[in-house]
Amino acid sequence: MDYSCVFVGNMQANAYIVFDPAREDCFVIDPGAEPEKIRNQQEGRKLAAILLTHGHCDHIGAVAELRGPGVPVYIHTGDAQMLTDPKLSLAAMFDGKRSQGEPDFRFSEGTLQIAGITISAMHTPGHTPGSCCFLIGDVLFSGDTLFRRGMGRTDLPGGNETAMRKSLTLLMELDDGLLVCPGHGQRTFIGDERKYIP
Repeated sequence: MDYSCVFVGNMQANAYIVFDPAREDCFVIDPGAEPEKIRNQQEGRKLAAILLTHGHCDHIGAVAELRGPGVPVYIHTGDAQMLTDPKLSLAAMFDGKRSQGEPDFRFSEGTLQIAGITISAMHTPGHTPGSCCFLIGDVLFSGDTLFRRGMGRTDLPGGNETAMRKSLTLLMELDDGLLVCPGHGQRTFIGDERKYIP
């Protein structure tokens, strides 16, 4: 597995293009804005799917422009309504964007197989009810659950600090060598974060 990161939108969210170098397809995690920038980063690979760590507008804002026939959208069932409700996704607060359309697949937890890559979906609520992380090999795409030296906000609608602490405890039990690719900011490692997460 390999990946590249694109900074998108006013909130500089991290969108990730994930692919098997031996294949000609890929999937995108959290396309929050600037669909053309994301397409350019695909470097000619066919988009096989869109995966969302949660439903906030800065992580879903380019879904409608990128999706199409044969490009399913995956989101945790707890955040599925955010794709179609600009109030729930906070889009109404920032830019009033339209619905991103119904998701094709609602998942809870478990294993996904996309573009030849095995993905372990971990439900990590706290930032939103349906926040999740995607574990692929030794890389954890953490969305807004875990950042470098910190965690995601819990004071937005649907946030829950108690749930967030349980989710962080789950993540801190993962192997120290895991590389964490967060929804915003710099990469980090699980072991390095133990001293910053209470």
